[in-house]
Amino acid sequence: MSDTLRAPEPFAPQTSPEAIEDLRARLRATRWPDVPEDVGWSLGTDLDYLRELVGYWADGFDWSAQEAALSRLPRFRASVGGLGIHFVHARAVTPEGPVLPLVLSHGWPDSFWRYSKVIPLLVDPGAHGGDPADAFDVVVPDMPGFGYSDRPTGPPLSSIAVAGLWAELMSVLGYERFGAAGGDMGSHVSRYLALDHADRVAAVHRTDGGLPVFAGDPATLHPEERAWFAEVATWGANEGAYGAMHRTKPQTVAAALNDSPAGLAAWIVEKLQAWSHGGIERSYTKDEILTNITIYWLTGTIGSSMRMYHANAAISAEQLARRVEVPSGFSIFRGDVVRPPRAWLERTANTVRVTEPDRGGHFAPFEEPELYAQELREFFRPYRGTGSA
Repeated sequence: MSDTLRAPEPFAPQTSPEAIEDLRARLRATRWPDVPEDVGWSLGTDLDYLRELVGYWADGFDWSAQEAALSRLPRFRASVGGLGIHFVHARAVTPEGPVLPLVLSHGWPDSFWRYSKVIPLLVDPGAHGGDPADAFDVVVPDMPGFGYSDRPTGPPLSSIAVAGLWAELMSVLGYERFGAAGGDMGSHVSRYLALDHADRVAAVHRTDGGLPVFAGDPATLHPEERAWFAEVATWGANEGAYGAMHRTKPQTVAAALNDSPAGLAAWIVEKLQAWSHGGIERSYTKDEILTNITIYWLTGTIGSSMRMYHANAAISAEQLARRVEVPSGFSIFRGDVVRPPRAWLERTANTVRVTEPDRGGHFAPFEEPELYAQELREFFRPYRGTGSA
């Protein structure tokens, strides 16, 4: 074990009453903006919805109960690459046959929260209507600058750097061979795990193909690829302002969001509404939404999480053009955004399986945990082998 790697230590945070009282006081003192009549979500976060959510956050939401529920997961912190990394490490329950370790990578705006519902289904499928032989050892880290992991004090880390940290973390845990899965920025991290650590990654599963980058002759693209490029451009023009801010001037908006919990909620719930299949009220309870947002508030990580966009924007075109040769599977959920065609997935990866589940969106592991768990079980089944810890 290298000098940068230390044995994991159990982690169970307990928020002070003072921190909760400060949060509630800020929520009650919110200075609300005006809004035109009957705009709903068309100009951003629906103000009526936000007022109701903030009122419940201030006077009804029980963070202590949610914090205790999250701490029932086996959570740890370890020093990896000089950073304190928080992660869930849940081992397979009564496995029948070889267990494949699986590292799951989240995106923005969330944390390990994205996978909190699906972890029990993956480690103990027999207890949830599945085949016990499909059990995984599951590792779910918070990326640096997200959740309970350290915030980098120097330049923000890109998906390439985070993939390197995850490879080290899996070594810390004794896993030399493992599967990787993720969505959003977690898809990017999983891709670079497969690219830079192909000798260790048995297979990689992603819920998207990333935003398209292509430097070749457009005439060589399949018609459905060209149509998708146009769709992505339209989506970027209509929905991409948040990303442009994150990539270019994240510290400007961080000053506001780190100070105002109502503003933080507005920034996050607008994405939960837009990117979830059927919208926010169909996909989540208020307790679930506020658990995600409260993690951001208490850890002060909204600014550091956005800075990862800035780091990823500096990744070279050569890196972005690399093709993944590790066996790759994709579950393109019906309610997700910028859904790539199969031709693009086959162009960019050794694509052996593509499915299009009819329920679930950008946060499918949380929206549809049973369906997502089944997608992973079926995809990784041929790639099980030794992965001792």
